[in-house]
Formats: sequence, structure tokens, C-alpha cells
Amino acid sequence: MKKVMLLMAMALMSALQVNAQTTKVADKELIGTWIMESMQFEGERKTVCGKESGYSQFKFYGPDGEYACAEIAMTKEGKIVVMPHEYGTYSFKNGVYSEMGRPAVKADEMQLIDKTTFKGRWMNRHDIWKKKNLPDKAVKYIVDCCKTKNTPADIQQMIKQAMFQ
Repeated sequence: MKKVMLLMAMALMSALQVNAQTTKVADKELIGTWIMESMQFEGERKTVCGKESGYSQFKFYGPDGEYACAEIAMTKEGKIVVMPHEYGTYSFKNGVYSEMGRPAVKADEMQLIDKTTFKGRWMNRHDIWKKKNLPDKAVKYIVDCCKTKNTPADIQQMIKQAMFQ
């Protein structure tokens, strides 16, 4: 009888654990502005982003597939520096994520944990991101900075000719 009860308890615990793991967050919850909370390179200590480190990253996911990513730093004088990383598109359907036309990543490389948290892995770095409500004016400014990362072809050609020939 004790063995049966133990087996039943183990089965119930296993079922509860599976149920907790299969709680699905709707893909649409990715839409919005996300700020890196922490990052940790394998074998190194975790870096908490924000005021203490003076560094974070910004990601914007628009409802139409618009994507922007930037690094944000604060100088010793308290000035904010926006360093555009990339601007383009993303897709996130049925938990499968891709950005900038790159191949889709595995679930452990980008996982929406709940409506306000996702974790990701880029190369050997593990990140935690939090959804934040930034003022629209700030979001627009950072996204516009990221758009300038895409130098128009005619300007690229002019720079190549003037500086690299």
C-alpha cells in the first residue's frame, strides 16, 4: 500500500511539473519594448544591467514584425549614449523565433517565460530581458537611431570611394 501511495504521489508531482512547464505564453506578448536585466558569459559572473553597471540593451518588437536593437550606456557624467546595433524584422510564431532573416533559433536560445520576461542565449552569453513601458518619445528615438544603422547604398558607395580606394 505504501508503494502504491508513493507511486501515486510521484505521478502527481510529475504531472504537476509537466503542467507547469507547458504553460504557454502567447507569442503576441513579445510585442513591445524590452530591456536587458542581466547577462552572463559562460564561466563568468553575472552582470546586472542598469544603474550599477551603467550599461544595458534595448530591443523593440513591433506588431508588424519591426525589430530594433541597441546598446545603451551611461557615461560617468550621467549622459546616455545610444549605440545602434541593428534594425530590421523579426518573426515569432508558435515559440519559434528569428530576427533579421537569420535562421530560427532553438527554444533554449529564446524563450518567453511570462508576459514580462524572456531569456535568451547568444553564442556563450545567457541573457534575461524584462518588458518595460518606456515613453513613446524615447522608444521612437532609439528605434530611429537603429534605423540609421542601415546606411543607404548610395552613401555607402560615396564613402567607399572617398575613404577606401
